[in-house]
Amino acid sequence: MGHKAVASDAAAPHVLVFPVPAQGHINCMMHFATGLVAAGLHVTFLHSDHNLRRLGDARAAPAADTPRLRFLSVPDGLPDDHARAIGGGIMGLLESLRTKGSVAYRSLLASLVRGAGDNSNDGFPPVSCVFADGLMPFAVDIAEEIGVPALVFRTASACSVLANMSIPRLFELGELPFRSGDDLDEPVRGVPGMEGFLRRRDLPSYFRTCTENHTDPMVKMLMDVTAHSCRARAVVLNTAASLEGSAVAHIATHVRDVFAVGPLHAMFPAPASNASLWRADDGCMAWLDGQPDRSVVYVSLGSLVTISKEQFTEFLSGLVSAGYPFLWVLRPDMVGASESAALREAVTSAGESKARVVGWAPQLDVLRHRAVGCFLTHAGWNSTVEAAAEGVPMVCWPFFADQQINSRFVGAVWRTGLDMKDVCDRAVVARMIREAMESPKIRASAKALARQVRCDVADGGTSAVEFERLVEFIKNLSTSGGSKRAFLQNGGFQSKLY
Repeated sequence: MGHKAVASDAAAPHVLVFPVPAQGHINCMMHFATGLVAAGLHVTFLHSDHNLRRLGDARAAPAADTPRLRFLSVPDGLPDDHARAIGGGIMGLLESLRTKGSVAYRSLLASLVRGAGDNSNDGFPPVSCVFADGLMPFAVDIAEEIGVPALVFRTASACSVLANMSIPRLFELGELPFRSGDDLDEPVRGVPGMEGFLRRRDLPSYFRTCTENHTDPMVKMLMDVTAHSCRARAVVLNTAASLEGSAVAHIATHVRDVFAVGPLHAMFPAPASNASLWRADDGCMAWLDGQPDRSVVYVSLGSLVTISKEQFTEFLSGLVSAGYPFLWVLRPDMVGASESAALREAVTSAGESKARVVGWAPQLDVLRHRAVGCFLTHAGWNSTVEAAAEGVPMVCWPFFADQQINSRFVGAVWRTGLDMKDVCDRAVVARMIREAMESPKIRASAKALARQVRCDVADGGTSAVEFERLVEFIKNLSTSGGSKRAFLQNGGFQSKLY
């Protein structure tokens, strides 16, 4: 996509981008920040202190090649040895950010509005707009209280956001809560536009723990943040018309404005050093170079999933039985050290030419490599759109959050892969890998979708046009908010704790 500067440095708005400090949220919001910089805006990207220390080389001062992008941080309120969101602990992280991190966030944002922060000599004008992760409503509310216009960025798929918006309707129709013994293959009619293919098992994972009085904490939190998003000035989604046009259209009826501006990684490549909390093993690329075209199964279950010993055993046996070389990303915290050792022993016995195991991989480079034939994935939204944009067939083994509904789109809507949810059986793993690697229909569908996504993100495409509209929206907000910010910069705001 070509990039046009839309503002001079002197007049450019200054946007603060604040993701939930988890890898998947950081990834797409970093690409978003890169796009804003390419459009001529100043961007402050707000990490947690913990993650900025992990990144190491993403310093607070602007880099020479991107002088309008800088990195600051606030505490997340958790001790350094806390696992954060790994293994499903996202609720604890979000609560700590709300109750503890929000205090530092308020203070930092107020200083950046006044232009009196430690980095005021960077040449950055006062902050004029905030983009906050939709899972952190406090970040929007605090910005608006201070006098800074704030928008919501949702890092999940549009289809899952729409499912969350539909929770009250699902209760009205009696499709929630699930009851003991309910057939998970029963159709779901309460999510608009998905009546023809959505089943109970395809709803986001937390729907399975719903109760009559909505007391499940995750479901309550999602209902709250979704209602908050509907009241925000606008909602930004990392998606494209070709992927989720119907869902975006339905969302538009519930929110003040919506921008579908993705897949952002395909529009605005971002340096990995600014985003990845793990150091990638680049040696896997040389290993891929030695494999035949479309012969390798790439396996990655993302940055948060953990698996049991039993799942590990079935999964590994299915991979080996499928008969294809495989590249498996096995994070050190995904299974115990003993499982890591066992896997490496299995790889050794299978032969180094048939398998490669790494702690983390440069996923975009891997998916673009000629040797990769299919992607065995947890169907997190970043991984899903990255594979879609490259035309790589998928086998989806979803775990939680939006992964269930994403995998249904892969298998039943786009038909670019297979959905293996709720099953962990070595025979099924092997069979689905073989089908994804060998099916001409799946590969043709994957390539056709990739062509359409490339049209969406190219100049004049739907996502590119939406991004340009969003930049104009930011500029207008920044202009209209100028008088209030001037008041604040002159001492009109008295800080209060959130």
